[in-house]
Amino acid sequence: MSEEFSFVGKRVPKLDAPGKVTGQLVYGHDMKVPRMLYGKILRSEHAHARILSVDTSRARALSGVKAVITAEDIPEVKIGWARDHPVLKSGKVRSTRDEIAAVAAVDEDTAREALELITVEYEELPAVFDPEEAMRPGAPVIHEEAPNNIQEKMRQSYYHGDVQESFADSDVVIEDRFKLPFVTHCCMGTCFCLASFSSSGELTVWSSTQMPFLYQRDLSMALGIPATKIRVIKAVIGGGFGSKLDMYPFEPICVFLAQKAGCPVKITFTREEEFMASPTRQPVICDIKSGAKKDGTLLAREVRMILDNGAYSSWGSTTPLVMMLTISSLYRVPNVKYDVTVAYTNNPYSGAMRGYGNPQATFVLESHMDMLAHELGMDPMEFRLKNANRPGDVTGQGVKISTCGLTECIESAAQSIGWKQKRAKPGNRGVGMASVFHVGGGARIYPSDGCGSTVKVDDFGKVTLITGSTDMGQGSDTVLAQIVAEELGVPVENITVVNTDTNITPWDVGAHASRTTFIAGNSARLAAADAKRQILEAAAQTLGDKVENLDMKDGKVFLKGEPEEWVPFAKMVRSKHFRPDGDVILTRGWYEPPTEKQDKEFRGNISATYSFATQAVEVEVDTETGEVTVLKIGAAHDVGRAINPMAVEGQIHGGVSMGLGYALYEEVLLEEGKMLNPNFADYALPTALEMPPIETILIETDDPAGPFGAKGMAEPANIPTAPAIANAVYDAVGVRIRDLPITPEKVLRALREKAEKAQEGK
Repeated sequence: MSEEFSFVGKRVPKLDAPGKVTGQLVYGHDMKVPRMLYGKILRSEHAHARILSVDTSRARALSGVKAVITAEDIPEVKIGWARDHPVLKSGKVRSTRDEIAAVAAVDEDTAREALELITVEYEELPAVFDPEEAMRPGAPVIHEEAPNNIQEKMRQSYYHGDVQESFADSDVVIEDRFKLPFVTHCCMGTCFCLASFSSSGELTVWSSTQMPFLYQRDLSMALGIPATKIRVIKAVIGGGFGSKLDMYPFEPICVFLAQKAGCPVKITFTREEEFMASPTRQPVICDIKSGAKKDGTLLAREVRMILDNGAYSSWGSTTPLVMMLTISSLYRVPNVKYDVTVAYTNNPYSGAMRGYGNPQATFVLESHMDMLAHELGMDPMEFRLKNANRPGDVTGQGVKISTCGLTECIESAAQSIGWKQKRAKPGNRGVGMASVFHVGGGARIYPSDGCGSTVKVDDFGKVTLITGSTDMGQGSDTVLAQIVAEELGVPVENITVVNTDTNITPWDVGAHASRTTFIAGNSARLAAADAKRQILEAAAQTLGDKVENLDMKDGKVFLKGEPEEWVPFAKMVRSKHFRPDGDVILTRGWYEPPTEKQDKEFRGNISATYSFATQAVEVEVDTETGEVTVLKIGAAHDVGRAINPMAVEGQIHGGVSMGLGYALYEEVLLEEGKMLNPNFADYALPTALEMPPIETILIETDDPAGPFGAKGMAEPANIPTAPAIANAVYDAVGVRIRDLPITPEKVLRALREKAEKAQEGK
């Protein structure tokens, strides 16, 4: 499909690759400005306790300390999605990551020493760490405003059809419970903030945020400073995956320290702090009931979820909206009921993480699809194909599916691992698969889901794209440059992308919901198309022909059908300057997707397009040790059109790695709310040694609404891996693991229980 293009569909290296491999790019951790101080934060020793006193006198007296603040020194500020999170805590603490005091000093050693000199007296309170226990009568109350420990804003109930009647009509009905753990992002670059006030009182914040403009707004609300006096500069981000989506207490704290000290202040998390104080993927307890006819027709799905919100509400508390989308709309299911409760506990609070709730929902749902197929006596692949979404479907939730390559994804992924030859064979090897349904064109959560772009062409033909979108390492700058290059017919190396400064760039809602390629790409293409129009109009006068008879390619403007009749692209730009009515090429593009916010019953088409994928895996299970080895993964993804196939493959490989970790290794271990494994030595991540061969299969469905047919696909890459592995383990040794990670201990326990049941049945 890419043969008709010059730059779209080509394997273009990331624009920032040379700077990264040579160390020339400046990450937030590397940043230094004159007179800069170093900030550190004192955190709670207890998961739930009353603060009786805080004595900072010795810290204030330490040489080199320039500022010390507690809740008494700053305005009362609450942040987070539900505005339930005090920046510095007074009265009581609700988790072990709670911020009590902060210092700014001339160096990090002095700042750390100052923290040790602060004395906090506590009265320990009863705590609760299980979300089900938290909602029971008599449980310790975490927030007085929520005496039942329920986050009422995200208590949701959705349905379409009639599940009870459909279960009565089903030939097979199964029910199960699944439990999914805390895991975290493990970005190579830890959280960072640098705040500085100018002599006129204007605030500049350098940040690793994924959402500069919403971050600017949140800072304004937290600090009481007009947004017009706040400038946000996005530093080079060493990984985001959703962890940089929200604003967290350390960032206003950094600003308050800078304000008090009268000097710039930088706060950078250590690796241990990153584990302990950055958000996690939220744990889920899920009860699911599914029903189908004996011919394999899926009839009904009922899901009840409990989410562990932790002590405060970050973006993790909003993930039920995305979970609902998968539960209501993955596969053709005419009857669905979904209830979710989000519970406060004294655990770490949950945030956004790649897939935004969909890895949890998909693990449950795709495990159950396999279990239904088993009960029906059907091949799990054929069961999925029978119920697969198709182009033109409108789901019960009002989701309008335009392009859809799910059938092709299922068939291609299965073929890549030899599904028909290997499934249900004797021995300890097995195959499994899982599919995914996810937004691919943004998500209408805010009043606007749009993005602005500006294209400037100088008199030498150099093109600058100024975009509101955020590149956090995923390579979106390169994709946008390819889109602009294709539209203007100039080489990618002649294009510079600027997206770092809220004082310069147009507005954008931020990097999330797999929206950047689709929405920012459409915006950039519109701006580039306007620049092309202006250049062709200038060329029409020079060549003495009509605009519609001209085109641009390879840095030339030429007559269609007569490529020898051409003028240089740069010359036509200069000609705009040198005329009596001259002008510069400076255009703008704004793209707002044609989507709708969900109504009060959670119905509505929230994305302009949807992404589909299927991953199929082959595993081997050691029945002596319980160890699971993944032998191969076939990953078939409907990408609309791959603007940069190399970047798409990189996203898939990275996503599979995250999914593999979720499936087999990763878990934040907590004891009384305290993290036991806050480092890479104890938090188990898959390394290159654990990564299996991955065959990536790009299904191009050419979405008519996307830029050159593209749609978002970054988040789906990590969503189906874990359920595919769990399903393969069942195919290999006949045991179903319902809680992640799938550790050797769990596998051995399940094998023992299976053997005991078999013995009892004799």
